[in-house]
Amino acid sequence: MTTATPLVFSPYDYAVHEDPYPLYARLRAEAPVYHNSELGFWALSRHADVREAFRAPDAFSNAMGVSLDPAAYGPHAYKTMSFLAMDDPRHARLRKLVSKGFTARRVDALSEGIDRISRQYWDECLERGEFDAVDDYAGKLPMDVISDLMGVPEGDRAELRRLADLVMHREEGVQDVPEDSMMAALDLIAYYQDMVAERRRRRTEDLTSALIDAEVDGEKLDTDEILSFLFLMVVAGNETTTKLLANALYWGHEFPEQSRLVLDDPGRAPDWVEETLRFDTSSQMVLRTTTREVTVRDVTIPADEKVLLLIGSANRDEEVFADGDVYRLGRDTSASLSFGQGPHFCLGAHLARLEGRIALDQIARSIRGYELLPGAERVHSSNVRGFAHLPMRVEAR
Repeated sequence: MTTATPLVFSPYDYAVHEDPYPLYARLRAEAPVYHNSELGFWALSRHADVREAFRAPDAFSNAMGVSLDPAAYGPHAYKTMSFLAMDDPRHARLRKLVSKGFTARRVDALSEGIDRISRQYWDECLERGEFDAVDDYAGKLPMDVISDLMGVPEGDRAELRRLADLVMHREEGVQDVPEDSMMAALDLIAYYQDMVAERRRRRTEDLTSALIDAEVDGEKLDTDEILSFLFLMVVAGNETTTKLLANALYWGHEFPEQSRLVLDDPGRAPDWVEETLRFDTSSQMVLRTTTREVTVRDVTIPADEKVLLLIGSANRDEEVFADGDVYRLGRDTSASLSFGQGPHFCLGAHLARLEGRIALDQIARSIRGYELLPGAERVHSSNVRGFAHLPMRVEAR
């Protein structure tokens, strides 16, 4: 007689970072409302429950932050995570102000710049033939796009990429933000503080200036609110898109008949983006805090409890996605929760999709095929999934 392996889930476990999906399947089947008493959190893994939690901010609050990391959790969380760590009406007020600067029109206007930045780095990769898809391409493009949007000079962008990488890194066995990550966060804030001060003296045609001038019903953003949003852009807008691009290349290699669809027809790049977002989303989970006692699937979660919404699991839920563990371009991904739902739906979803489509279209048009080389290494983060290194070889057209 064999005894089943105990069901233990920790977002800090390096084995989970390597492949969380078998464990997610067990959670959905055995403990869809999971409780880890040692680390002090609950986790929802079924699509319906995650979706409903997103739609119920009155019960599942953002005000204490969206990360389980102790240093990032608490009433101070908004200082680095902006309106993502707020509830209405405060959230609605700040989001409305930020949206005045971060408009769909402003994002669409970036298309030419995204194409130019992408082409610059990808042409260098093509010329070499063998390269690291993260170090040499996917890690550079999103940060440069965001820096371009914000108005960061080109000479400063490499250092900001380095700091952003440090902010997201987590050490094995350490259940909090490492000291290096905290120092990198402070350095980023200091840089943006100087940039905001400079824009207050002299406006330019960039997002930072637009945020300074944004006004709704006589209200404007103060400096701290602008800084927290710029920092959020680095964390939410840079790292997640870097991971999206590398994840697409990785799974396109693992399911070659799928990437071949795009190499033969680059117009299908949007399908590559959307299925990657569903199948292996960059943002695997976000945290909420219960404002009152909540019952989910006959399990009662007390008030003031931490609850992880497992987006990566919800996107593989067999009740919503048939053959969810199969990577298949062209499937209906409209129920994907990668960008959340409800009032906190990701403000940067349009930008992430735009970058992904332009980048993968450009890649597909320039190569006959590609293969991954030994040395792939995953990022270790409590909520972001992707690669730190992804060596590859391409065959140019």
